[in-house]
Amino acid sequence: MHEPALRAAAFGGGPLPDPAVTRGAGSPRERLLAAVVLGAQGRYAAAATLLDALRRGRDPLLASLAASTLASHRRQLGGHRRARPLDGEAFATAARLETEPDPDGLDAAGARADALLGLAADNLALGRLTAARRLAERARAEHAGWRAEVRAGWVGAEIELAAGQGADAVPHAERAFETALARGARRHGVKSGIVLAVALRAAGAPDHRKISDDLVGNAMATADECELLSLSWPAAHVAADLRPGHAEEYRFRVAQVLHAVLRSADPCGRRVAGESPWVPVPGG
Repeated sequence: MHEPALRAAAFGGGPLPDPAVTRGAGSPRERLLAAVVLGAQGRYAAAATLLDALRRGRDPLLASLAASTLASHRRQLGGHRRARPLDGEAFATAARLETEPDPDGLDAAGARADALLGLAADNLALGRLTAARRLAERARAEHAGWRAEVRAGWVGAEIELAAGQGADAVPHAERAFETALARGARRHGVKSGIVLAVALRAAGAPDHRKISDDLVGNAMATADECELLSLSWPAAHVAADLRPGHAEEYRFRVAQVLHAVLRSADPCGRRVAGESPWVPVPGG
């Protein structure tokens, strides 16, 4: 059965499964997990094919989780406007669902939290700070487990950073980082390290500079080692700001990785990346 290997790669510290496992994912839940893994690798076109089919499927829980996952992939390429209706679809589908709890939040509460946190991130990127705070609070009220706790930490930190409150962003980012490490969730730990590095630097305390630099270095190394291309270029992008003496080296790395990612993206993903003010243009 492929589900344990796919779940470990998606939400734990397991290695990337053999490509045959990802291609051969059979059950709907396995296909969802395969799409999560593919998205982490930056293979957005392959992920979108699986997720679009699940969104049209008969299982409302998996349809909701698939819509939220596709929305997150759009956000990773800067497509918050494209992500917002997908997150709305995910929440509407899961709003009244009741399911058994799942250890990684693949359940009704987790689906609602995913959708609400996605909507919070979408609204934040569109300049709607008050709406983002309200949606993040609603997501926390779901008490949806470790994965929602980590994602709530990311969004909470991003809200405070957008509000110009770097010091207030740090506790949110620290909570996400500590939760991911305690769970052994490698991919979540990498992103949490990036978010915490940015929050610490924004807080402005002199003793945070070394910690921030180490966090980004570790995030880059792990993302590259584990082929997490969706996180490799954001880590290098942050490193270019934190390490100005090597900025050109890191910007070259960003361009390299983005080129590979966009080659593996579906047409919508390439389009939103090209339109996004947050995604650097490779070679630009």
